[in-house]
Amino acid sequence: MNMFTGDDRRKIHDAVQAAERRTTGEIVPMIIPSSARYSEARYLAGFATSLLTLTALLTWDQGWGHYAWQEHHPAWIVLGAVVAYALGHLFGSWPVGIRLFVSKERMAFKVRRRAELAFYEHGLHKTREGTGILIMASLLERRVQVLADKAINERVPPGTWDNLVQEMLQGIKDGRPTEAFCRAITRCGDLLSQHFPATPGDNPDELADDLIQEK
Repeated sequence: MNMFTGDDRRKIHDAVQAAERRTTGEIVPMIIPSSARYSEARYLAGFATSLLTLTALLTWDQGWGHYAWQEHHPAWIVLGAVVAYALGHLFGSWPVGIRLFVSKERMAFKVRRRAELAFYEHGLHKTREGTGILIMASLLERRVQVLADKAINERVPPGTWDNLVQEMLQGIKDGRPTEAFCRAITRCGDLLSQHFPATPGDNPDELADDLIQEK
């Protein structure tokens, strides 16, 4: 995954710094290829492909009035099902296969769990005033998760992040991931500056401002 050039990363870094100068909050942008391995997709795809192939082989040409495979050794049918399973298993490891065989609800759960882990892994829970925000995009699932610390959640109403998430998803889909991140960061800065304005002479930069990229 190499969506961002050095110039792109600098733009995101600068957007974080500009947003944080107006607030005591901390904003951490993050992008990952996927939030889980979804190994079940491989097995489901393999089973489904094998079952469909086996059914097709056993019923093929029945309209001729005889059982077409009676003249063939059953091992060929078994071999066909095995090959079909292997191909389906491979298909289930590709993004399109995973999206086909894994439910949206499970993907949403996995993205949420991965964002929660990242929130603690990167120290957002350690900010002085409990004002950390994680903006995480997970590419395989095509989802964006925004997590805010307790002090922020106590002040902002439910659904605050919904529009931001949709705008980010659209920007990434349109091939403008850098712009999408920068806009989201700016909007977070606007919200944080209303509730947690910067204090002159007492606004330490508690977390790194760089985009976190996982391979």
